[in-house]
Amino acid sequence: MAAFTDAAATWDKRFSQEGFVFGTEPNEWLRGHAQVWKAGARVLCVADGEGRNSVWLAQRGLHVDAFDISEVGARKARDFAARQGAHVNFAVADIAELDWPEAVYDGVAAIFFQFADPDLRAAIFSGLARCLKPGGTLVLQGYGLRQLELRTGGPGMASHLYTAQLLRDAFAQLEIVELREYEAELAEGSGHCGQSALIGLVARKPA
Repeated sequence: MAAFTDAAATWDKRFSQEGFVFGTEPNEWLRGHAQVWKAGARVLCVADGEGRNSVWLAQRGLHVDAFDISEVGARKARDFAARQGAHVNFAVADIAELDWPEAVYDGVAAIFFQFADPDLRAAIFSGLARCLKPGGTLVLQGYGLRQLELRTGGPGMASHLYTAQLLRDAFAQLEIVELREYEAELAEGSGHCGQSALIGLVARKPA
């Protein structure tokens, strides 16, 4: 995906298509690591699109806030949550202008938001750490550099992709619980489909 100047319009158009761009099942890295949050914990889902991750987390007994820049995506997410009997506090917000609260969340789910250029990404990463409570845990997944060769999803720009060292540096104030670079077959709707170069991070804010 090339860089775009009107993010809201771009994502509104993508999410206006029939069905769910990234499917209705949660991301597998998130599914495999969500046990770090106990029922009743407050979790933020970042750039959550059509709601697949936030709805699943809410069904696990978590108190979930979620946001996306797309009005269309948020509307589909609300409808999806209602059909699933899940309660999620959905909001429409531009991540580039977000005023990140301090020490509010027990957890943050940050899954595939690689539309961000390096400057914006640095601000977002700082915000993710800021909004965690002491002892809170971040679960993050993104594409690694070899995704440029595989071309099965993602931004198609090296500057927007992750490396393990980039994540270590960005979250140096957190305790790295797990950081893994790997390849796997994704089947997350039409948006993430096929063999993919992935990086997964679990990191905890010191108590």
